[in-house]
Amino acid sequence: MTEESSPVADRFGEVRSGRVRRTIPVVGFAARSAGGRLVAGLRERAGDVNAVDDFHRRTADRYADLLGHSKGVLMKAGQLMSTIGSDPAAAGPMGVYQQALRRLQADAPPMDFQTTREVVEADLGKPIDELFATFTAEPMAAASIGQVHEAWLPDGRHVAVKVQYPGVARAIRDDLANTELLATFLKLGMSLTPRAFRTNQRAAAAELAERIAEEVDYRHEARSIARFAELYRGHPFIRTPELVPECSTERVLTMTYVDGVGWSEALVADKDLRDRWGSIIACFAFGAYRHSNLFNADPHPGNYRFSADGTVGFVDFGCVKQFPEHVRAGIVHTFRATCEGDRDEVYRLARLHGFLEPGSELTVDDVYGWWSMMSAAALADQPHTFTADDSTEAMRSFLGETAASAAFRQMTIPSDYVMLARINLGVNAVLTELGATFDTREQADVLDGVSEPRSELTRAHAAWARGRGLPFGLDPR
Repeated sequence: MTEESSPVADRFGEVRSGRVRRTIPVVGFAARSAGGRLVAGLRERAGDVNAVDDFHRRTADRYADLLGHSKGVLMKAGQLMSTIGSDPAAAGPMGVYQQALRRLQADAPPMDFQTTREVVEADLGKPIDELFATFTAEPMAAASIGQVHEAWLPDGRHVAVKVQYPGVARAIRDDLANTELLATFLKLGMSLTPRAFRTNQRAAAAELAERIAEEVDYRHEARSIARFAELYRGHPFIRTPELVPECSTERVLTMTYVDGVGWSEALVADKDLRDRWGSIIACFAFGAYRHSNLFNADPHPGNYRFSADGTVGFVDFGCVKQFPEHVRAGIVHTFRATCEGDRDEVYRLARLHGFLEPGSELTVDDVYGWWSMMSAAALADQPHTFTADDSTEAMRSFLGETAASAAFRQMTIPSDYVMLARINLGVNAVLTELGATFDTREQADVLDGVSEPRSELTRAHAAWARGRGLPFGLDPR
């Protein structure tokens, strides 16, 4: 019996789909919003000083409701967009939309345990009581694609079991077959901001679709878990789960349990501990540029587990990106040239990697100004404390009124860099909420192999990486 015809899927209420029916509401909303924004601008010029702000607040709420009721790909895409900033009140209209979209991150209603049992037993081929010594009926978390249960294997291993909702895979795959849907969604999202950046929306939609499609098939996440476990084996402060392959399928994913407190507890921890955790998250995220070219592309606070011993666990690998080597190398080289103040080299790399079209009138200073804005934490006085200003400035580099953001809007953003921007902005948001303080430049210099480590954390990381034979900032020239 297929998932589509399963009584389990029917009872749980699988998401219905239809290509035209799914696209029309988004197109209609885009048209109404464009007209509403025009009217609001006219009203503001006529003296109603709050007209545009009121328009954005109303539209943001309606936008979030539309995506939430759409389920499937649109809801997942809205969740991805909601994590790219951390200070919605300070980020202008874009922050208003992020604040509304964050409602999509709330836990979804869980499926009943009988349904969970049927999915697990159907996929693994045995009664759940034979597969697990203990399997908790209440999920630890319930999200847009599946939910997670705590369990113990007969051999005593403590594990987390992710179980996919019946019907969700079909709904998402149907959406992904609708090539207009995500492109229309991205066009709408960009049109709602006061200043939209230039990118190939179809290429960006294809990139987003690829990441979402991978999340639906737990076998892809299983491979990612195994790769990250191997990469970070023996690491002094980064903890990742181990895959349990015999209890993992397309809809059931079992991994060793990663303990630690969650995000709300981490935010009220002692400052020294938050500083250490923040430095570890940055090392995990940006070390990938240098060591492995394997990026966890979902820097969401719910994906971390924080321990009092100063270590951090990373628990969700559904959205993982491996960039082409020339993209990874270009990122490292451009960042190094920015830190060294080599304006001509930054400009050359922008042309080489497709940011500047032939005939672009942007100057060397224009391009360097934007990269400097994006690298502000490493260029600032050290150690650097992440505050709301960091997230606000990061957003302004894309959507603000500065000369650097104006230059950025004249660039063409290659599709690979759309996901990269989300990773960077998401990590920046996490560090901001932690209020983390650490020497960001020293960490980057050590990861790039241009200086010897001076802090306890960077010394431990460098010793581990060298012991594993991992490269530091591969020469991208």
